[in-house]
Amino acid sequence: MALVIDLKAGERVIIGEAVVTNGAQRTTLSIEGDVPILREKDILRPEDATTPCKRLYLAVQIMYVTGKASPLHEPYFQLAREIQLAAPSTVPLILEVNRNIIAGSYYRALKAAKRLVDYEAELTGHV
Repeated sequence: MALVIDLKAGERVIIGEAVVTNGAQRTTLSIEGDVPILREKDILRPEDATTPCKRLYLAVQIMYVTGKASPLHEPYFQLAREIQLAAPSTVPLILEVNRNIIAGSYYRALKAAKRLVDYEAELTGHV
């Protein structure tokens, strides 16, 4: 079954390792196959990864998009440990991300990492 995505004018989406930018009009894409897909609202650019949890999200995003998690495991888990030490209340959220990474469920890990970023914003008062 195909995934159908409606894109607004100018909206970007990552399909595999390619960034696709829509033209001036609304467009509907039908995508068949097993390929990582991220809508613009879920894409974190490296220059926007300005907090520890956003850097963690970016690492998971790269794992998801490239399918290459091994090179990122060590820096990811080091950052996860640092976050847990600084804010122990993040442990349940980080454990959920970890479980999904270990299981190879990178999209689910990315969604859990998004919840971690939202929680970090609540903790620091930048909601």
